[in-house]
Amino acid sequence: MIPLILVKYIYIFFLLFVHITVSCLSYVYLLFLNQFFHSEFIREDDEEKFWKFVDTVKELTVYKYGESVRSYYNLIIKKAGQFLTDLQVNLLKLSLSLRAYSPAVHAFQQIARDEPPPDGCVAFVVVHGQNACSTKDMKKLLKTAAGRPRPYLYKSDHQYPGVNGTDLPVAVLYAEIGTKDFNTFHKVLSERAQEGKLIYVLRHFVSEPKNEKMLLSGYGVELAIKSTEYKAVDDTQVKESKSVTTDNVDENEEVQGFLFGKLKKSHPELQEELGELRKHLLESTNDMTPLKVWELQDLSFQAASRIMTVPKFDSLKLMQELSQNFPSRARSLTRVAVNQDMKKEIEDNQKRLSESMGIHPGDASLFINGIHVDLDLHNPFSILDILRTEAKILEGLHNLGIKGSSISKFLHLPSSATLEDSYALDIRHTSIMWVNDIEKDSMYRHWPSSLQELLRATFPGVIRQIRRNFYNLVLFLDPVQEESIELVKLAELFYKHNIPLRIGFVLVVSADDKVDGYLDAGVAVFRLLNYISEEYDEAQAFTSMVSIFNRVEVGESLSVDTVTAYLKKKFPKANAARILGMDSSYDDNRKAGGGFYRKSGLGALPVGLFNGVPLSSEEMDPEELETALLQKIMETTNFFQRAVFMGQITESVDVVDFLMEQANVVPRINPLILSSERRYLDFTSSPVADDWDDTTVFSYLDSRDKTAVVSKRIKYFIRDEEEVLYGGTVWIVANIEQPSGRQLLRNALKHMKSSSSSCRVGAINNPSGKPTEDNSGLYRAIWASLLTQSSKNTFDFTLKLLKEENVELLKQGTKIKHLLQQGMDHDAFEKKFNTMELDFLHSQQKYCKEVLKLKAGQRAVVSNGRILSLLDEEEEFNVEDFHLLEKITLRTSAEKIKSKIKQMNLNAQKASDLIMKVDALLTSSPKGEARKVVKFLKDKHSVLQLAQREDEVFYDVVAIVDPLTRDAQKLAPLLVVLGQVVNMKVQVFMNCRAKLSEMPLKSFYRYVLEPDVSFFGNNSLSPGPVARFTEIPQSPLLTLNMITPESWMVEAVRSPYDLDNIHLQEVSGVVNAEYELEYLLLEGHCFDLSTGQPPRGLQFTLGMRQEPLMHDTIVMANLGYFQLKANPGAWMLRLREGRSEDIYQIQAHDGTDSPLDAGDVIVVLNSFHSKIIKVRVQKRPDKLNEDLLSEGTESKGLWDSITSVCFWVSFSFAGGPSVDEDDKKKDVLNIFSVASGHLYERFLRIMMLSVLQHTKTPVKFWFLKNYLSPSFKDTISHMAKAYGFQYELVQYKWPRWLHQQTEKQRIIWGYKILFLDVLFPLAVDKIIFVDADQIVRADIKELRDLDLEGAPYGYTPFCDSRKEMEGYRFWKTGYWASHLGQRKYHISALYVVDLKKFRKIAAGDRLRGQYQALSQDPNSLSNLDQDLPNNMIHQVAIKSLPQEWLWCETWCDDSSKATAKTIDLCNNPKTKEPKLSAAVRIVPEWSKYDNEIKQFLKQVKEQKEKITEGRPSSSPPPQHTGTRRDEL
Repeated sequence: MIPLILVKYIYIFFLLFVHITVSCLSYVYLLFLNQFFHSEFIREDDEEKFWKFVDTVKELTVYKYGESVRSYYNLIIKKAGQFLTDLQVNLLKLSLSLRAYSPAVHAFQQIARDEPPPDGCVAFVVVHGQNACSTKDMKKLLKTAAGRPRPYLYKSDHQYPGVNGTDLPVAVLYAEIGTKDFNTFHKVLSERAQEGKLIYVLRHFVSEPKNEKMLLSGYGVELAIKSTEYKAVDDTQVKESKSVTTDNVDENEEVQGFLFGKLKKSHPELQEELGELRKHLLESTNDMTPLKVWELQDLSFQAASRIMTVPKFDSLKLMQELSQNFPSRARSLTRVAVNQDMKKEIEDNQKRLSESMGIHPGDASLFINGIHVDLDLHNPFSILDILRTEAKILEGLHNLGIKGSSISKFLHLPSSATLEDSYALDIRHTSIMWVNDIEKDSMYRHWPSSLQELLRATFPGVIRQIRRNFYNLVLFLDPVQEESIELVKLAELFYKHNIPLRIGFVLVVSADDKVDGYLDAGVAVFRLLNYISEEYDEAQAFTSMVSIFNRVEVGESLSVDTVTAYLKKKFPKANAARILGMDSSYDDNRKAGGGFYRKSGLGALPVGLFNGVPLSSEEMDPEELETALLQKIMETTNFFQRAVFMGQITESVDVVDFLMEQANVVPRINPLILSSERRYLDFTSSPVADDWDDTTVFSYLDSRDKTAVVSKRIKYFIRDEEEVLYGGTVWIVANIEQPSGRQLLRNALKHMKSSSSSCRVGAINNPSGKPTEDNSGLYRAIWASLLTQSSKNTFDFTLKLLKEENVELLKQGTKIKHLLQQGMDHDAFEKKFNTMELDFLHSQQKYCKEVLKLKAGQRAVVSNGRILSLLDEEEEFNVEDFHLLEKITLRTSAEKIKSKIKQMNLNAQKASDLIMKVDALLTSSPKGEARKVVKFLKDKHSVLQLAQREDEVFYDVVAIVDPLTRDAQKLAPLLVVLGQVVNMKVQVFMNCRAKLSEMPLKSFYRYVLEPDVSFFGNNSLSPGPVARFTEIPQSPLLTLNMITPESWMVEAVRSPYDLDNIHLQEVSGVVNAEYELEYLLLEGHCFDLSTGQPPRGLQFTLGMRQEPLMHDTIVMANLGYFQLKANPGAWMLRLREGRSEDIYQIQAHDGTDSPLDAGDVIVVLNSFHSKIIKVRVQKRPDKLNEDLLSEGTESKGLWDSITSVCFWVSFSFAGGPSVDEDDKKKDVLNIFSVASGHLYERFLRIMMLSVLQHTKTPVKFWFLKNYLSPSFKDTISHMAKAYGFQYELVQYKWPRWLHQQTEKQRIIWGYKILFLDVLFPLAVDKIIFVDADQIVRADIKELRDLDLEGAPYGYTPFCDSRKEMEGYRFWKTGYWASHLGQRKYHISALYVVDLKKFRKIAAGDRLRGQYQALSQDPNSLSNLDQDLPNNMIHQVAIKSLPQEWLWCETWCDDSSKATAKTIDLCNNPKTKEPKLSAAVRIVPEWSKYDNEIKQFLKQVKEQKEKITEGRPSSSPPPQHTGTRRDEL
């Protein structure tokens, strides 16, 4: 007889459930078809398009109710398509499928709720803190707005393009786009914003949101096969869901070629027989018999062979099928013959990949257009962002005429953009007075001079003394400034202590020849030092300078008298007048220092250069400078070590020359040019109209089209008549009628004329007022010349026109024709000049205002599309600045682009235009890691190649993966979906591992991701994607794991089944599991500014304006890490009231949404991406000696008092009258436990009951919420009420930087030990961990009060008394025996933690540090929760608890059982007895407890059913209460 398997389905519904009154999760109740989502997508592409889309759909909701859902969806997509390309529309559909903008829309909703909204308003406006529901009321509020404080505007706010001056009132509209109310407000507000009367800000808001479930995607679900060595499954029967049908066969589901759904429809009389056949086929497919070792060896190659032999369009789906269902497909793969050519090719490619990229067999990598996408860090949301960013570049290049494989050449151009603070000046300048020379001075002669010394090992932090000028400090000083004195003294300190630092000074003193040393102390010092240098040496001069400064009293500055007195005393024979007087012989180079300083463009004196790089004003503080220089010396050492190792510098090379030839050395420091904040023009548009002579047509174009028109129509000054490719294109934007505008153009032309220049110059007029013939004569003359004259004549004529004396002549009435030069075509010029219309000047003015965002008359320089706005008339941009700008432009990108475009054989003007446009496109794109070029030696047999569609923009995707790995489970479905969204050229290399010795995959997996929103056949919206497991074999025991993006905190909210122990043999229907995205994670790092160390124990709170304290957390010492959970919205981060706020104050923060100096730290959570912030704090001046973790009373707050938080109603169930808080705090027993799965939750309830039976002290249980089942969370509040205890569910997300565990059991073990210092509030002094499967027989208060003798925690040692188990006591031999010495190995089933001591000695941080080091090795920490504290016993002491505190039959003899205070149901490695039968046999009272709990749960269930029957079906179920406040 053929054994049959009943087909089982496991659906994982991952949904967002909304219930505003209970869980703060008024999450995405908005139907995501709403225009909000589309508008947010468009906004990310272009703010201007956002507002045009808003205008297009401003009354679209009228169609919402007359059309089917699908029709309405298609209508909005069509509207969005007016502003998006086909590729962008596909990416929009993917983002809608992912619900990517749900958090953004919800964040606006939460911000609105914090206002709060006025009653009965569908839309409302807030003007400086006051609400209006009508335009009439709004106008009244606007009149009085100036007297009220301006609102805070977020980075994500939609600000209407207008004047937007800082003095204008701000009107914030909260409305639903597309509604009538929105349109009424929008019309008035947009008009006023255009007129410059107000700033108009739009925030999405729906007045009556629907509480709709919405399913998410972008996550993975794993069914891992559990070990059944020890049986740990609950025998309680689960009542099947009535709504489930067991015969749920999908019509299109195929089993070995048969479509059983269709067959059953066609042959209803054969239902039973078809069912039997189906079961038989499933059984034969899903053979789970364990494989022999020899069958395992080539499985990876066999899978690759199978994938490479099917038709290409099926290959990725096959990889998905094999990897995601591997346990049931493994046996079929053993019959596949390995293609030996493929195997050889794979091995050759692997050798190359290992050498060139460090990718080893079995490793996975994904590259999109050369960008490395780390599958451990990236999720579908971040990959969508990459696709969007790349789409802009790909389509931009495509639109500019660069197509096909040529695009790849431009994408892979190396980017050498240097960070703003690392540009360096050349320090080989004659005005620098060097005090010492490491290479030549005799005091360093004993030091070795070889560069190889850099590679010699030294202790960390030691500065190598090598006779080379590796480190050079130049100080620009005005000797008279008080600040100079301390800096000179510090320089002497370095000099005296033989630090290998070459020190130089540039003295910036008066350049006036009439000022001598008797009139100016600075000149006096300069001349005196020159005298000493010439007559003696530089070292003597430096010593003298120090001596002179030592004579200056604190708080005073250097005087002439001090200098003359020193000269007289030290050099009595010297002729003072000859040194200091008018006819001094020692005045050489006096002006050079000031000239070098001014030309360098450095900021206010004093200023320093380290190896040419300017030091910041903070670093120049004498108290900080020493630390800063030592840090820079260390960094520079690393730079030189790398250069020596790579052979970039050899013994014969001058070190300073090598430094000054680096790419970051510039002739001048100009913050405007070197700033990292850059704005670029977009040249990628191809407008229908390309004329600027019709201002009306021009004004209707969008910014990109306007830029395209200007770039086409502009004319250039060029140096050569012949065809030349220009790498740089500079547009001078100025009012040529003003002297400052003329000066700017003149400087640009002078620069262009220099022999080194490779740029052309265009001029755009930005007049101060409306252009007329009278006020635009100069520009029109230049323009007429550009249109009619040769390059040389135009250039010379323009320079002549720009001279101020000629401008004066024109003002006095001289005709322009009298200034024309010989050789010019006078007639052509005059004809053009006299007939020129002014329309193009109006268009230029509009362009300056709307696109360049300049005020009337404001100047700007545009270099290859990069806009540099000059803020005021006085701001100079001289010829040296143009030299610097061109050098930076050419060196970072333009030269490389020019070399590629040269190969395209275009005419010079087109090529120069293309260089400018491509440069603007590529340099404006976000910078990340360098793109990789992945090449395979051979690709015939081992690389799956899928070609792209021709003549379309395509992504170049390279994947390297072993088809039988966790990475393949995720990568294959990702590539399948991406292939449906974008045009891709795909290469997948089969990076197989050889000689496997165990099953490569032990789980079934589903990746939930869809390319578009899905609909049902009746055009209604499908609720969303689900993970659907079918054809799962019934024999294995499975556990369900959710693999979600890092920032998600999810919990199971509905499932009657034990999701930790799914055994399909015992299930007759469908297993449903419903999860909820409960919170998004906010992570951060916090450091003390004074010490640079994390402030351990510091507490932060997160809340809203109306409710400032909703969540809180504690900072740990590892990386100063903290985490908080919250829903999307704008949150305020504060220090917690009490010791945290008393001792510390927040000084600075990064990654937040408020200005650096803002009093409140505002954090906006508005996406599914991870949010990581940095906070710097400092102790208050009067609290410098206070310690956070020392004795002191924490103020009553969220943790201590029982309050309502985030609508979780919190009660104390202690019974009787209310207890005074302080008494309660002293007398509560805090007990912590973890459980996963119904059996362990059953044990947990019994453990709780046994604790309560044996103590009279109030008990508070703390449970790790992460793995509790919905049924436990539903009943715990009832149990708390009945038995009179308190409880809290605590939650903590495993930090991303801490080595991740993949097995659920090991993760739970990790939670038992790794986060004890941050899981509980500071108010909890002691916590006792009790394993769920333990029965307590004594008052656990004894354990709490036990003296731990200074140890942070106490554990019970393993028993030694049961002799027959001696062979299983692993701690008595090998590593453990030698490591422990005379100490005992302790069991982790029961331990007590003195949290105050634990935090004080940073035990948690030490444990995490050791875990991080050991856990990289999969063979270490096999019993993580127990091995780790025992491994750390020498660093973190363990107090051994008396043996009676833990009795376990496996290790303890029967005679000691009578005195046992707790009994633990340890696994027995000898008998492997199941837990349940062991519990009944070992613990007589266990069954009594078990029956009591069963009876109690039965009553709770009956009570619930009665309530449900008596309630109308439409009303929501009552929410349970309890101290379910889970802030950490």
